[in-house]
Amino acid sequence: MVFANSDRLKSALLLVAVLGLASGLVLFAVDKPHAATFAWRSGVVPVLVALIVEILRRLWRGEVGLDIVAALSMSAALFFGETLAASVVAVMYSGGVFLESFAEGRARREMSALLSRVPRTATRHANGTLVDVELDNVVPDDLLLIHQGAVVPADGEIASEQAILDKSALTGESMPVRLGRGDEAFSGSINAGEAFDLRVRHRAAESTYAGIVRLVEAAQASKAPMARLAERYSILFLAVTLALATAAWWFTGDPVRAVAVLVVATPCPLILAVPVALVAGLSRAAHFGVLIKGAKPLETLAGIKTLVLDKTGTLTDGRPQIISVEIFNGMSHDEVLHFLAALEQASKHPMARAIVAAARQRGLMLPAPEHVVEHPGEGISGTVSGRQVSVGGVSFINKRLAATAAASPMMNVGTVVVALAIDNKIAAHITMADALRTGTTELLAALRKLGIGRIVLATGDRRAVADNVTKGLGLDAVNSELTPEQKVHLVLAERKHGPVMMVGDGVNDAPALAAADIGVAMGARGAAASAEAADIVLLLDHLDCLLPGIEIAKRSQRVAMESVVAGIGMSVVGMVAAALGYLTPVEGAVVQELIDVAVIMNALRVLAIKPRIGKEEYRPKA
Repeated sequence: MVFANSDRLKSALLLVAVLGLASGLVLFAVDKPHAATFAWRSGVVPVLVALIVEILRRLWRGEVGLDIVAALSMSAALFFGETLAASVVAVMYSGGVFLESFAEGRARREMSALLSRVPRTATRHANGTLVDVELDNVVPDDLLLIHQGAVVPADGEIASEQAILDKSALTGESMPVRLGRGDEAFSGSINAGEAFDLRVRHRAAESTYAGIVRLVEAAQASKAPMARLAERYSILFLAVTLALATAAWWFTGDPVRAVAVLVVATPCPLILAVPVALVAGLSRAAHFGVLIKGAKPLETLAGIKTLVLDKTGTLTDGRPQIISVEIFNGMSHDEVLHFLAALEQASKHPMARAIVAAARQRGLMLPAPEHVVEHPGEGISGTVSGRQVSVGGVSFINKRLAATAAASPMMNVGTVVVALAIDNKIAAHITMADALRTGTTELLAALRKLGIGRIVLATGDRRAVADNVTKGLGLDAVNSELTPEQKVHLVLAERKHGPVMMVGDGVNDAPALAAADIGVAMGARGAAASAEAADIVLLLDHLDCLLPGIEIAKRSQRVAMESVVAGIGMSVVGMVAAALGYLTPVEGAVVQELIDVAVIMNALRVLAIKPRIGKEEYRPKA
């Protein structure tokens, strides 16, 4: 329906049409009918010319829409001397185009807010001074100062004692969160507290926020199958409209009846409701941390029946965590963690980073280790607060302790035991594992409530590990030791149960994500390849973001269809009334515009969706 790409042109045409109608009414009121007719024609012709140009452009692209009905109604009204009706149609039509543009702009509000907040520069520590640099010049390991109220420009770790971040633009969380030293901070968050230092982990172009901006730009240019379906139905509606207008003229001999029918059918809710509702759905999903790469994936998401889950980093956290601590020498848990984490600060091993993060979460002050010696693949030793400390595998520590070694602990499938020795005596065994995410059982139950009837696991890990992790989850199938190619075959095979959604975060998941009807990537720590191949990116590494995303998709589709059915129904009733002589062309134009306004306002209800199944419903209480 849009006959120009420029919002300024849309506004100008509406102004011309309104001035033509208003001046004509004034002239008619002062008994100057010929001048009034000229004014009305003057307001119609520019709109009609612009409309015909747009119709020709669309026909050149192979598109046929209900703009033709609008052109026919204005042309017929002018030809048969119904200049007032033609002027009303011109105002209503140009007003409808303007209103549609305004509605879509309102629906894109959340996404546009993301784009407008992209930082351009950053403040970097350099040789004891602060220097403002272009964002493109920020590299990993740079230390940035994030001012109060500033947007975090790149992904990194908190390098100060604490930071308070507002993540509402990324996740929809209304309350700022408090982070400690070593915690992850994602680009796009806002510093809601005092200034803090950030250790950069990724270039700005590779960070979460930059990826969001790219996804938003792609999503805004998309068109859904439902929108294309609406266009195909519009051709049928066009045929019905022309047939009814011709019949009204044929049986009554009154061409004004035909004009009235054409006027009531202009414009049609088919080409208003669907794009506005779907774009609003994209915007609303983004507010809850679900970036959907267009209207087509949004529509497909509403009909998903099977969910295929990767294990590491998806069903599990993807990082080792402390599961239990066995203490041998009477020390407290915090004392063990103090010596363990203090020494592990010198290591870059993923388990070392997990241990340090656990200590900081408990508020422990960690001194810098001294005389550190790392034994690659085995362990690390050094001095902490004047005491000799060694950390590593059980066999490594037992060799160093000889006769004083403790018995090797029993290890469950998928766990690793780290041994701690202090002053040549065994102090503790720390059991670590890539644990199942908290609340996973409740999450899967909530997904089934939303219509996903089959949930299966697809992992490259060993069968024993997969079975241990998924015990008690009630999955429909557990598939282990899969290659990337086998994951693709699994996704394709699951299609016999209905549309398939695949969730993953690694490079090895990218082919399966691309093969699925809907691919979902864990965006915060996931691989770039998986985010590129996916249709949806979760801005946080939490599967619970899927819940509001799926619910918004379903309700957006339902609102779009409700608007189409109600709008078309009312239009058909109006057309029949016009054909029977109960509506004049002017009255028909006003009635149709009221229908269009109602349709657009109904579609915008999507922006107010508050998911009924959300985080608070199933997340375990603290």
